[in-house]
Amino acid sequence: MKADLHVHSTYSDGASSVLEVMSLAKQNGVTHISFVDHDTVQGLEEIRRQGDIHGIEVIPGIEISAYDFKRNRKVHVLGYNYHPDAVNIKALCEPILERRNKHSLWQIEQIRAAGYMLETQEIMESAKPSMAVYKQHIMQHLTKESFSSEKYQTLYKQLFKQKGVAAGDIKYVDVFDAVNAIVADGGLAVVAHPGQLDSYDIIPELVDIGLSGIERNHMDHDLEDMQRVESLAIKYRLFMTGGTDYHGSFGTAISIGDITSPDMQMFCEYKLS
Repeated sequence: MKADLHVHSTYSDGASSVLEVMSLAKQNGVTHISFVDHDTVQGLEEIRRQGDIHGIEVIPGIEISAYDFKRNRKVHVLGYNYHPDAVNIKALCEPILERRNKHSLWQIEQIRAAGYMLETQEIMESAKPSMAVYKQHIMQHLTKESFSSEKYQTLYKQLFKQKGVAAGDIKYVDVFDAVNAIVADGGLAVVAHPGQLDSYDIIPELVDIGLSGIERNHMDHDLEDMQRVESLAIKYRLFMTGGTDYHGSFGTAISIGDITSPDMQMFCEYKLS
């Protein structure tokens, strides 16, 4: 098995369509894939259809934008193999998408007031099928530079970080609510890239309410992060996952399947239980 359990598409903040991602996955020998678009399960029907066409097993996925209010930091929670209707996940995440879209429209207005030429309707159209506009969609209308280029990163930071005219963020959901929603929908809850967001301390607390796994293999994890994940996985009997966090041209240059999930046997045991 060659499993990439962390990819994004145009259903959230990815630049590549489901078809484009699946074609690349097939080309790179990926056998199992999970699209974990942010705060939405909207694309699952198309994803499954393309999985059948390309002969790739699809594992339903989502990445929920959550927050650890005790430690005052973001925590991303991956959800896998939930019931198709995803009643609890949808109820939790739809308000997040509404807040994100509203905030993005505000950001567009601030950037336009600062002298940049932007057309709100054009940005909204280019963001489809995503139900929300993301910063990546706005940046697409501001520069043709690649995501990893110095010019892109400089402009991004000037506008969206610290004292930038469009700085700020939305209110995320409580991380405990995120895990509970995934579990209530029959899914497997996994803490995403804990090394990136320093989410380690909350993991024992989330185990108590049904956390099933931790993401080990991620582009932002060094050897120390991977060893720390392994130690927690052993201590709390959690499975480990991994993937590219692929965003196409909206993210760091990487190809589907370059980073894979390390613990598929244990994942499948959880999935079938």
